[in-house]
Formats: sequence, C-alpha cells, structure tokens
Amino acid sequence: MSDSDGNGEIDRSSVPDGWEVWSEGADGRLVLAYRPDVFNAADFPAPCLPTLYLTHGKRTRRPGVNPADTADSEDWFVTLYLEPDVSLDETLRVPTREAAIERTVELAREFDAGEIDYRELYQVPREGYFERLDELTGEDRDD
Repeated sequence: MSDSDGNGEIDRSSVPDGWEVWSEGADGRLVLAYRPDVFNAADFPAPCLPTLYLTHGKRTRRPGVNPADTADSEDWFVTLYLEPDVSLDETLRVPTREAAIERTVELAREFDAGEIDYRELYQVPREGYFERLDELTGEDRDD
C-alpha cells in the first residue's frame, strides 16, 4: 500500500492514529502534528507540539540561510521537531516527494510506537512532557 494517493498528495488514511495532517501546501510541503488535542498550549507550551515537516529543500529556521542553498532543487527533506530548536538529528533526504511521503508516514509510525528516543534530543529535559509522551507512545520506562 502506498502512502500517497497517486496524485502526489498524502493518503490521509495511511497517517497513523495520533498524527493529523496539519497542512499540505500546493508546493508539496506537508506538516503532520502529533496529538494536537494533548499538546495544545493549555497543558503544554504550544512549541512542544511534535511535528513532522516534509519540505522541498532543507527546512531551516536560521536567519540568513536560504533553504535552496542547502540542497539540490530535486531533493525532499523530512524533519521531526519536538520544539523549534529540538529535532531528530538525522538528515532524512529523499529524491522524490512520493518517497518523502512514505518516509514521513514511516517516521510518524516509529514515533507513535515509541521507537524514537526523544529524550536523547534534549539538552535540558522536560520531565512532565516526557512522561506524557511515554503514555501516548506506549513507552514503558523503569528509570
């Protein structure tokens, strides 16, 4: 089963439970949000909403850096953010949008299944946040 619908858009039925398609741009950008019902600014700061970004060209928040300067124009990037400055330290670069959609959905499944060690991504831990993510992703920790 493909994670795209054959028209270059994500097959929304392939998105794992807990993740929502937050936006899908005409330029191919895609944003998935994890449990916006929980990470909703009332219980946790809004920047703590885990998000997956699929972009054409490397996504960057650093001023003065043109994303087009960091990648070939044909490449697509998938980035998992836990906060604006906390992301999976892994370059997920793929040659086509269809492959990028598949990698985005695969990463969403891995996150939802507790297979991503998000604690390792933080220099300053957020224990309450981690506990809630553990509950939602089924991660069983004894430490």
